[in-house]
Amino acid sequence: MPPQRWLPLIAAGFVTSLIIANIIAVKIVAIGPVTLSAAILIFPLSYIFGDILTEVYGYARARRVIWIGFGCNLLAVIAIWLSIEIPPAPFWKLGLFDSPLSSQQAYQAVFGFTPRILAASFIAYLIGEFLNSFVLAKMKIATRGRHLWLRTIGSTIVGQFADSAVFISFAFYGTMPNVALGELILAQWLVKSAYEALVTPFTYLAVNYLKRAEGEDYYDRQTNFNPLKWKD
Repeated sequence: MPPQRWLPLIAAGFVTSLIIANIIAVKIVAIGPVTLSAAILIFPLSYIFGDILTEVYGYARARRVIWIGFGCNLLAVIAIWLSIEIPPAPFWKLGLFDSPLSSQQAYQAVFGFTPRILAASFIAYLIGEFLNSFVLAKMKIATRGRHLWLRTIGSTIVGQFADSAVFISFAFYGTMPNVALGELILAQWLVKSAYEALVTPFTYLAVNYLKRAEGEDYYDRQTNFNPLKWKD
C-alpha cells in the first residue's frame, strides 16, 4: 500500500473547513444582490477537499473522512450546547459595552441553534458530500481519468444542489414563501458551484502533486458505494 503521507492533512483540512463553516454560518451577508450565509467563505472548501480525497485516494477513504467530519461536527455542537447550558459566572451576566443583552444572552444568540436547523444541516451535509464523492468516482471511470475539471465541477453541481436544497427546505419551509425558498436555494447553489469552478486550477495543482507524491491514482471499479460501510 502507498504510504499516504498527505491523507491525514487533507482529512484535517476537510474537517476543519466543515466545523468553521458551521460556526460562522449564523451571520448572513450580502454579496451584491445575493444574500448568503457567511459559511460561503469556507464551506465550499470541504467539497474541494472531498474532490481531492475521492480523486486521489478513492471513494472508500473519502467515505471514512466524511463520517469523521460528521462525528467531529457533532462533538463541536455538543460542546457548544453544553457551554450554553452551564450556569454563567455572576459577572458574566452583566452586559458588555453598554449592550442591552447580558454576556450570556449575547453568547447564546451567536452560538445557539435550533434543533430543526441543526438536523437540516447534518442531513444536508451527509447527502451532499456522499453524492459529490459518488458522482466524481463514477465520472472518473466513465472518463477514464481524463477531464478532471469536468469531474470536479460536475460532482460539485450535483452535491451542492442537494446540500442547498435539503438544508434550506428542511430549515426554512413554512417560514417564508416557496418562491423565496427557491430563490435562496438557487442563489446558494450557483455561488457555491461558481466557487468550485474558480478554484479548479488550484484543485488541478493539488491533485497532480498528490498523485505524484503518494504514488496513487485510485479508480473505484470494485468499490462498494454503500455510504454506511466503514471498512474499505
